[in-house]
Amino acid sequence: MAGTPMDTDIEARLVDLETRLAFQEHTIGELSDALAQARDEEARNALLMHRVVEELKQMRATMAAGAVSADPASEPPPPHY
Repeated sequence: MAGTPMDTDIEARLVDLETRLAFQEHTIGELSDALAQARDEEARNALLMHRVVEELKQMRATMAAGAVSADPASEPPPPHY
């Protein structure tokens, strides 16, 4: 038994909707993965930035304590001399 043109049209529309839904589900999965990667990268970058700031604070404290001399004459000669 052949379906009516209306049945064929509804079936075609249903197949189209199922195809679109599958594509959207796939795209949502990819976007979710990309977001998770971006969040991981942001967390790593925040940790690195925290470490850099702490090192900078330590360097400033060392320089403020006078442990580093700004006078080139008090520096030892380079190794090639």
